[in-house]
Amino acid sequence: MESPSQITKRNEKNSIINGVASTIVMSMSNNYFALFAIGVLGATNYQVGLISSLPQIIGMFAMILGTVIMSRLQEKKRFTGLSILFTRLFLLGMFLVIYLPEEYRAWTFVILIGLMNLPGSFAMLSWQSFIGDLISDSRRSGFFSERNRILTIAGMITTLLIGIGLQWFDKSNPLPYQILFILAFLFGIAEVIYLNRHIEPKKEIVPGKKRLNFGWDAYKHKPFIYFLICGLFFNFAWQLAWPLFNIYNIKVAHMTGFWISIITVANQLGQIISFKWWGRMADKHSNGKMLAVTAVGMASAPFLTILSKNMYYLTFVNFTSGLFVSGTVLLLFNQLLEVTKEENRGSFIAQYNILLAIIGFIAPQVGVYLLQLSSIEIAMNLAAVLRLFSGAVFLLFYFYMKKQYNISNKVAIQRS
Repeated sequence: MESPSQITKRNEKNSIINGVASTIVMSMSNNYFALFAIGVLGATNYQVGLISSLPQIIGMFAMILGTVIMSRLQEKKRFTGLSILFTRLFLLGMFLVIYLPEEYRAWTFVILIGLMNLPGSFAMLSWQSFIGDLISDSRRSGFFSERNRILTIAGMITTLLIGIGLQWFDKSNPLPYQILFILAFLFGIAEVIYLNRHIEPKKEIVPGKKRLNFGWDAYKHKPFIYFLICGLFFNFAWQLAWPLFNIYNIKVAHMTGFWISIITVANQLGQIISFKWWGRMADKHSNGKMLAVTAVGMASAPFLTILSKNMYYLTFVNFTSGLFVSGTVLLLFNQLLEVTKEENRGSFIAQYNILLAIIGFIAPQVGVYLLQLSSIEIAMNLAAVLRLFSGAVFLLFYFYMKKQYNISNKVAIQRS
């Protein structure tokens, strides 16, 4: 019989290996979706925008259904594993896209990416709730900063190797992308295997709560509502520029697969060297305060990108952006867990992700619409301004959380 500390160590080890496999899958597939769509399938700007937004709207409906399913699960591991497996099966469909008639290829690829997020959203929702139950509050900043650092190293190495390999092929050649999709599927199998090696305590369902639960109880918790407002506004500003970066890098700066890999590696390198620092700063200053800092840092990326088409300059910009991306990823997740209640954490996470999916659908479309109305420079600068403003919003959230903490402390002292 293993002790709780031994179980925790085993779960943390399996979580890291599972995460490495997942990162490799993403590095071999998602990183090159836009390049494959534009360079091989001849996708339009509108279709490139849908690559970012369509998965989000499908994910929204998946989250609603996932909330109901999660509320009735005693164990989340099996459901999470099956969701990941079905998500990775779509990679096989992407391998076959090139064999369709030319006029159907781009749209089929976009639709596959969208539909893939149905089981993908189940997987994300259940994994967040699953891992939140297994990792204690005291371990979160330290463990997740180290886990994210290792995962980013794995992604960086994978991306660098892919970038070197893509140099041997013409950018319109589908073969290297087909190879990547098959390899990604195989690593997806490994991802499921190590997910299933976690040890999960079985939770009893309270008899009075067997009714369908859509997660509305989350909106009774004020700290969650305030975080929701801040997080959604920031994500709108953040994701507004996603398709713009793809369009600028590929159509304006004329990046090849090699340079896409290089700027991705530079971004990941920035994340690797800063993950632990953000974890320490979060422990020292709180997640909310540091989120304001990351939002301001993220505002620099769209503005700096459009200043030059020089590949070495853009590589440097992506490196500096990575310094803040690491903080954004770590702090948003930690802050989400901080404002949720343990007994119904799944409801909180589901409601956040449902609304996040709506934002994820709207923001890229707004970005592409702004591009069509004006220019890439104006659209990117507007995204930078919105990101900067979101820093002020997070600062207000920090002061609110600090006030709530002081009030709870006073009440505790009076009762004692």
